[in-house]
Amino acid sequence: MHLLDHDSSGQGLHPIALPEASFVPKIFPGRALPPPSMDHLDELEAQSIYILREAFARLKKLALLWSLGKDSNVMIWLARKAFFGRVPFPVLHVDTGKKFPEMYAFRDRFGKEWDLDLKVEPCPPIDAVDPTLPPAARSAARKTEGLKLALNKYGFDGLIAGIRRDEEATRAKERVFSPRGLEGGWDVRDQPPEFWDQFNASVPPGAHLRIHPILHWTEADIWAYTRRENIPIIPLYLSNNGKRYRSLGDADITFPVASTASNIDEILTELDGTKVPERAGRALDHETEDAFERLRVAGYL
Repeated sequence: MHLLDHDSSGQGLHPIALPEASFVPKIFPGRALPPPSMDHLDELEAQSIYILREAFARLKKLALLWSLGKDSNVMIWLARKAFFGRVPFPVLHVDTGKKFPEMYAFRDRFGKEWDLDLKVEPCPPIDAVDPTLPPAARSAARKTEGLKLALNKYGFDGLIAGIRRDEEATRAKERVFSPRGLEGGWDVRDQPPEFWDQFNASVPPGAHLRIHPILHWTEADIWAYTRRENIPIIPLYLSNNGKRYRSLGDADITFPVASTASNIDEILTELDGTKVPERAGRALDHETEDAFERLRVAGYL
């Protein structure tokens, strides 16, 4: 290999010989390259924080939806990290009035400890919900109607939600920045492309965006991050008399699964070998095949 060097005498350009590659000193002689500086959880955290900051920078009136479960608790933790210890927008709990007592105790305690601007909005009665839905889906749909009422009340143009693609097949079709229609509806067949983390943050006129900062996480990621960060959890997630809850919703349509996992390490070990779906304890997921998609198209989380 040669480089050309200009001769100052004006006699033209002359090649300069470089030493052979074997003479070039190695930075890490006899050793492999060091491992990457960021592990898997760091990468997930960094991506989610980037999404949260993008949403905050590009939307005018933002809120974070808090379901009180493990995923939305991680999401609040990430938001506090993203904005230097304090969530700079309201945290909205659309309350069906049917959560477990442990969930309400968790909300009351950590809403204060985390200094959240907490807004609790009720859901309408079951009579206000589509009567053609099966029973559990109809009960869950109250949350959709309550969310619509909260949107009309506060005028949010962006809602941050803690859903994940690996949770349920319909959610796997979601985008990070997901446009909603005038009534909060979701068009599964008309989703914007998202290449190279270029998100479409244009709000449809009179509507809003859903932002999903942990869409790329898995259930195991949530628990591993919760363990690493020592994030508080609701005791219902741990085994009691051979059963525990993998997913928390309304007490009348959510049931525990068989498990002996009494701490997060045991949960992670269990998840590594189980074939039981995360939402196996949700009555909604055992109803008609299209019930969940009908809810999501109508605006459900």
